Amino acid sequence: MSKIDLSLACRAAGALTLSLLYTTAQAQRVEQRAEAAAALPLPAFLQAQPAAFEANWTPLRMPTQDRIALLGASYLVAMNEDWGVGPSFYGAAQGNYGGIFTVGFTAQRRGRLSPNLHWAASLYAGAGGGLSSDQVRFGGGLMLRPELSLRAEAGNWYYGVSAAHTRFPSGNVKGSSVGLVLGYSDGFMSYAPRDAGRRASSYKRSGLGFDEIALSVGRYKPHSSARNRSGTPSASMGKAGAVLRQYVTDGAWWGLEAAGAASGGADGYMEVLGTLGEDFALGSPRLRGGWHVAAGLGGGGDVDTGNGWLVKAGPTLRWKSPWGPSLHLDAGVMGAATGKFKSTFARFSLALPLDEAIGREGPFAEREGLVQTQAVYASLQHLPKVRFKNGREESIGHLAMVLTRDLGRHVYGTAQAGSAAFGSAGAYSFGLFGLGVQTQPWASLPGQPRVGVEALVGAAGGGGVAVAGGAVAQAEAWAQWSLGSEQRWRLRAGLGQWRSLRGETQASSLVNVSLGYAFGTLTR
Repeated sequence: MSKIDLSLACRAAGALTLSLLYTTAQAQRVEQRAEAAAALPLPAFLQAQPAAFEANWTPLRMPTQDRIALLGASYLVAMNEDWGVGPSFYGAAQGNYGGIFTVGFTAQRRGRLSPNLHWAASLYAGAGGGLSSDQVRFGGGLMLRPELSLRAEAGNWYYGVSAAHTRFPSGNVKGSSVGLVLGYSDGFMSYAPRDAGRRASSYKRSGLGFDEIALSVGRYKPHSSARNRSGTPSASMGKAGAVLRQYVTDGAWWGLEAAGAASGGADGYMEVLGTLGEDFALGSPRLRGGWHVAAGLGGGGDVDTGNGWLVKAGPTLRWKSPWGPSLHLDAGVMGAATGKFKSTFARFSLALPLDEAIGREGPFAEREGLVQTQAVYASLQHLPKVRFKNGREESIGHLAMVLTRDLGRHVYGTAQAGSAAFGSAGAYSFGLFGLGVQTQPWASLPGQPRVGVEALVGAAGGGGVAVAGGAVAQAEAWAQWSLGSEQRWRLRAGLGQWRSLRGETQASSLVNVSLGYAFGTLTR
């Protein structure tokens, strides 16, 4: 690791540590106020379900006998007293395999052994891969990970050890190991989808707990000394992605961000980072300037990120519109902790409100708004004819996480993140966002069927699929049925087309079947 790399990593890590201490102190003050306000009643139709943020560390030996470790993160919502389900993410965080990613869902069964001790049996199913070779093969990309763990509890926190088996069934990457688990028990607050359009007030955040989603485009300009894994100089890279933020105060936030290469020949590059930031009014309360830092995992597309860890930091500028959305302009420096990738960057984002942003006016200030529906889907997508870089054509199957958000009675926003799971395109991944329109022409029928159309754009690559630069688009027409008395479960089927947008373009028809969970959140 060069002196420049070490200096960059130390400066960014130091800034991240200081900001973590600052935010932790704020969080402690918020928690103290939360205890005093615990007796505040929930609104009449706001529902609470147990939930948990969970992270785990899974050592794994590759077919080459190299040792790596996967860092996993899950958000699990209780469906009943015993079972929880939610989205999960795994990425390489040790060894020299930065760029191995999978995205999917976890189902977990818990049982209590004593007042402060419980066991859990989990099954993760996801898709992804990375850094394939003749010796390391991820096959179609499907990853299965059953786990049995024992956890001790300390307040809302829990920690323990796990025995897990990780396997890519159609590849040769597999192994069993003993790992670590760390979790935090929380609550998932939401309204029933049937309450959409009603006015409500709340002292608590609802839904996933984020105040806004920012759709972003940006560019990396690598330093002259930066090199790819093949030894060639790193080229400029355009990227597209999204940021989820929760505001602790009007000017301080934490969040999650994900992005992928959309131009520059690095298709397959992906990053997932945790971020912190703070800004201050610049003469006007709507124009604000400040700083942001981020750290997480990234790699793929021949970009040399070493063990996968990335850090970045820089200034940020935000303009808050009177209508709710805001514009963000970020810049700075970033680099790999152990790899040869280091770069300056710039990013422009359009942020859209998700919740009524209770934290911006104090965590227990009562806010009023309209209930709007959001949904999270597990989606299986079949593309019957996809061209690879070596000229062959074959079918592939995607496993994706899809989020939708109603913006009105007929218009909604949507985002997808997923990877190839079936076929031979393991490590092909994508991230898309767009808009759709929907209607309910047969609302009186069982299941209250609705139909709609949507169009999305984004970034994709990896797995040998021919998507020059990484920019792709997708359009789909669909039909949906609601399940259950509260209309929370959704079954959707759709037909559409997927296509690449740069270089020698290609297109394929698309068939989609999705199972979703819907919930209401409070909006302006």
